[in-house]
Amino acid sequence: MAIHSRRSFLGRTGLAVAPAVVGGGSWALPAAADTGTPRGELDKYLDQLAAEDRFSGTVLVIRDGRTVLSRSIGFADKKNGVRNRADTRYCLASVTKMFTATAIAQLAQRGSLSLVDTIGKYLSGFQAEVADKVTIHNLLTHTSGLGDYMQLAGYFEESSTWTTPRQMMDGTLRFIRTESLAFAPGTASKYSNSGFHVLGSIVEKISGESYYDYIRKHVFRPAGMTSADFTLLSQWRTDRRFAHPYPTDESGKRYDALDGNMFGVIGSPAGNAFATAPDLVRFVKALNDGTLLSPAWRDVFVTPKFAMPTLPAKPGLPEVINFVGYGADSAIINGALITGHLGGAPGVSTSAEWYPSRGWTAVHLGNYDPTPGANVNQELRQVLTS
Repeated sequence: MAIHSRRSFLGRTGLAVAPAVVGGGSWALPAAADTGTPRGELDKYLDQLAAEDRFSGTVLVIRDGRTVLSRSIGFADKKNGVRNRADTRYCLASVTKMFTATAIAQLAQRGSLSLVDTIGKYLSGFQAEVADKVTIHNLLTHTSGLGDYMQLAGYFEESSTWTTPRQMMDGTLRFIRTESLAFAPGTASKYSNSGFHVLGSIVEKISGESYYDYIRKHVFRPAGMTSADFTLLSQWRTDRRFAHPYPTDESGKRYDALDGNMFGVIGSPAGNAFATAPDLVRFVKALNDGTLLSPAWRDVFVTPKFAMPTLPAKPGLPEVINFVGYGADSAIINGALITGHLGGAPGVSTSAEWYPSRGWTAVHLGNYDPTPGANVNQELRQVLTS
């Protein structure tokens, strides 16, 4: 989902062994000779995309804690000749929502909130139909009736002038307070960036910390996500460790989106944190091993809450049955359950998913728009479930 990507809105999308990933270090692996293995199939696919300049980014595949595939392709900064590496920091787009949902689950685990609490218990200034009827459960499952603050009149113009994280949090919430519900809470589902921003504001109200500091202290730090952060736009533009996003214009030519004003001063609870691929593998591990949540609350977090309509399978691809969860969504493909989240913005394509019954964790972080036939997440899902 495009977050603070000014004029574009992308909908929800469907979701020999090297050293272990946890300690970091070198990620370069020799090319696989056997193209019949998952690693070999993915290597061949990525080689083709690289040769055609259709993917730029990092792909990391782990099985049972061991690195199976690590590839970095293309440039983080074309103008200055900086190549993508395994330790390149990418904009995550909506993968960020898993961090926000984790924070809410932590507060619920501590007894600081209930998932059936309404917005009005913690935040003021909303219309009565929102304050009194929309619950935290509704916000987590996109069933609140709230929409996307990026589409609200005047948001683009005003948010372009903000220069601080506080302006991003308070200014965005001020716009959301003007929203009317598209439907009665709990009666339908519509992907909602506004809903996740409200969740971040609830985290601030309950914890007494800024949203950004809470996530740094209670999610990134305990998970060992040493490169993860919410980064100011000014640093994103100049720091060689960060990948620039390269969308395509109407003629098909790629351009650096950071040369304009497509992105806001900083990300939000709805999207655009930054991390490396190894950081996201560490997040998945910390979420599942009890570091971030107790086993019971971890199960509440990852268990599907309801099914989405199943679309006809595309030619040559398996059927995908999608489920909505609390920040982490799920899909069943080829009989295998996949959990995680996808993200997209102009020049950004991301996914962080795990396959509980098969031991896989797969991360792809791209700084190109996905194009037909160049959907890395789709290829990962197909190969790892076949």
